[in-house]
Amino acid sequence: MPTPPSSTVRTWLPRLLLLNLVVEVGIVVTGGLVRLTGSGLGCPTWPECVPGSYVPTHEQEEGIHKLIEFGNRTLTGLLGFVALALLIALYRKARERRELILGTWVVMVGIAAQAIVGGITVLTGLNPWIVAFHFMCSMALIAVSAWLYWRWYQPPGRTHSLLHPLVTRLQWLLAAVAVVVLALGTVVTGSGPHSGDAETPARTGFDPRTISWLHADAVMLFVGVVVAVWLGARLTERASGPARAWWLVLMVTLAQGLIGYVQYLTKLPEVLVLAHMLGASLLVVVIVRAMVLSRAPGAAPAD
Repeated sequence: MPTPPSSTVRTWLPRLLLLNLVVEVGIVVTGGLVRLTGSGLGCPTWPECVPGSYVPTHEQEEGIHKLIEFGNRTLTGLLGFVALALLIALYRKARERRELILGTWVVMVGIAAQAIVGGITVLTGLNPWIVAFHFMCSMALIAVSAWLYWRWYQPPGRTHSLLHPLVTRLQWLLAAVAVVVLALGTVVTGSGPHSGDAETPARTGFDPRTISWLHADAVMLFVGVVVAVWLGARLTERASGPARAWWLVLMVTLAQGLIGYVQYLTKLPEVLVLAHMLGASLLVVVIVRAMVLSRAPGAAPAD
């Protein structure tokens, strides 16, 4: 991994960037735990947990569900705190990294927007389409946070691709197909048994089997594009790094596909569904990492 210029080396700043990425992935996992335990309406109102109280009360009938849902809401505050600390650190110690500052602002605004979308999710009784949008927004924030972390290790300024232009275009096609795969995955979840609330299922109305196979078809297309990008990177990379990065994307993709098929064939056990959500987050991370490492500072060479 490239080393940043000595003038911008801060041992704690990349750790803060990494922490920002970790908590973004963590909120997805805890959100999945909320859904899989049927705790989506453990706090039935928003922004209060119950009318008249921002925290769970002894009188609530939701039991353990109120604590799980409230814990997930509390983590949103942690995300905001970490992003704010990162923004202050960048302004104070790396003001020349304007692209990182702008990206951190995107994370800050996204966290605030996610809190509002989360409230709408509760107020609409866990509408599956709002839940799906909520998840996709989290994936976008993970992507930005991953970009921030790996972009830190490159100098500021323009970058150029280390791969053949056709392979570079394939990377963006891969990213687009990944968005489709993730979106279809949310529809699969919204059509299956894990509604997010133990007593009030909210479904899309689609046939779970049909939408699952549509999702699987998109995954097969995605695997093909990943293989194409990896092979293209091996054949055309101008420096070592991109091919290894895309190989990792392929491995995570295959592992995620295996989990997906196993969970489908075993009737969606909660632990595998949660692992699949974590896998989706990690897939976004490694895709962004590979795209960043497929570029290098400076203008593109003449050839």
